[in-house]
Amino acid sequence: MKPFLKWAGGKYRLLPHIRRRLPAGRRLIEPFVGSGAVFLNTDYPEYILADINADVISLYQVLQEYGNEFIAYCKSMFIPENNTPERYYVLRAEFNDTDDRLHRAALFVYLNRHGYNGLCRYNRNGRFNVPFGRYQKPYFPEQEMQYFAQKATRATFVCDDFRNVMARAVPGDVMYCDPPYVPLSRTANFRSYAANGFTWEEQEDLARLAKELSQKGIPVLISNHATEFTLAAYAAAQQERIEVRRVISCDGANRATATEVLALFCDLAGYTQLDR
Repeated sequence: MKPFLKWAGGKYRLLPHIRRRLPAGRRLIEPFVGSGAVFLNTDYPEYILADINADVISLYQVLQEYGNEFIAYCKSMFIPENNTPERYYVLRAEFNDTDDRLHRAALFVYLNRHGYNGLCRYNRNGRFNVPFGRYQKPYFPEQEMQYFAQKATRATFVCDDFRNVMARAVPGDVMYCDPPYVPLSRTANFRSYAANGFTWEEQEDLARLAKELSQKGIPVLISNHATEFTLAAYAAAQQERIEVRRVISCDGANRATATEVLALFCDLAGYTQLDR
C-alpha cells in the first residue's frame, strides 16, 4: 500500500530492497518515519514511529484516534472551490494560525496534496510556506488513509529527536533509519543541508548509535546516499549499493541516477530476515 502523504525521499520504490534486508523482530522502530512507507508494507507485531516534524506526528495521531470521521473531514476540503491559488493561500494561512489540532491535521493533508510537488517546508518562523501546486484535480487518498488508520492500531507515534527514540530500543526490536540524506558532495550544498536541521555531526551520531545498538543485539538498517562519508561511517555494517532514479530539476523532466546505500548493523546470528 502506498502512503497517503506525498513525500520527498519516500521509500516506496525501494521497499523490495529494504524488506529483504530487514530482520524479523517483535517491534520495528523508525526514528524518521516520514510518510510511513516501510511501516505500511511490513508486518511487525508492534511499531514505534517517530519524526521530528510535529505536524506529521500529530496528523498520524489524529488519524489513529478518529479514523473514518477524520478522513471524511479531510475529504470535505477536496472540492473544486478549494483548488485555486486564492483559496489555497487562505487555507495555508489558516493552517499556520490555528490552534485546533484536528483542523490543522486536516489542513496538512489538504496542503500536502494541493501544494507544489507535495513539499513540506517551513520558513525560519516555523510557518508552512510551500506555494500552490496548480494540479487539475488533486487526488484524495481515502483508501490509503483507511489502511493507515487500521494498521495504526499497532503503532505508537512519537515526536522526538532520533537519539532519544533510538534509546528506547531493547533486544527483540529492529530499527530502520531513513535520515535526511547527506549531500552527494561534502562541500556542495553544505549550508543548505545544515540549515535543514541535520548536520554532519548528527549523521556521525546516527552511525555510532547504530553500531552500539547492534552490539547489544538490536539490528539497525540505515538508508542514505552512497558517498565517501557514509561508506566510511557505515564501515561496520553490511552494505548494499542501489542505483536509484532521481528528479534533478524542478519541472521533473530531467532525471539522473544516484547511488544509495543500505547499511545493516547486525550480527545476523540468531536473526531471520523478512521474506515478504
